[in-house]
Amino acid sequence: MTLSLHERIRTDIETGILSGKLAPDQRIPVEHELMEVYGCSRMTVNKALSALVAAGLIDRRKRAGSFVARPKVDSMVLDVPDLAAEVAKRGGVYGYRLLIRKVRAPDRDKGEEQALAGTGKLLQIDGIHLADGVPLAVERRLISLAAVPAIEEIDPEVESPGGWLLRHVPWTEAETRISAVPAEGETATLLGVGPTTPCLLVERQTWRGKERITSVQQYFLGDQYSLVARFGHGVPAK
Repeated sequence: MTLSLHERIRTDIETGILSGKLAPDQRIPVEHELMEVYGCSRMTVNKALSALVAAGLIDRRKRAGSFVARPKVDSMVLDVPDLAAEVAKRGGVYGYRLLIRKVRAPDRDKGEEQALAGTGKLLQIDGIHLADGVPLAVERRLISLAAVPAIEEIDPEVESPGGWLLRHVPWTEAETRISAVPAEGETATLLGVGPTTPCLLVERQTWRGKERITSVQQYFLGDQYSLVARFGHGVPAK
């Protein structure tokens, strides 16, 4: 899949920022330098930089240029996992079975969907994560097409939506809620278990600056998944 040029410029810069290659307060190349590197117009560069400003990743200072913004003083207790990588780490074979894929408007009665969609529509992708052919988790995901238009082109059965987002859309903030719930209705059927079987429900939202990226619900069988957070002096939170 080919990104548009302004999306490529934006992605290259934000990846440098979020990886630490570009440090807070470091000046990024000025417009004419970026025009030369990417062989594009000033309008294309300006579109990429404006998106980075809106995401809270850079500050544009009059007569001085653009600089990496200072991050919020927040820390992650739980990182956002790549389930395909997690299954491979355990020596298993990962798979994904698509259930629903459709573009739709947000539900007018659900404020969170309205906030996620912003000025655009939502891509709904529901599926089952598999480990060695056995259901690991039922996932119901909504993605903002205003924030991530390129996601509409991916094939979820070739690359899972969550894995694609982690590799192509760096996030700056995430909120995770974890609950113990019984498997019910369609979820129990898809997981191949009886009703009331214990599950872990992981609900997560991610942002890129002020832009909402995705909202996801993942139902894991209680005996097949664990969440670990390590704390202590000198140990960074994940």
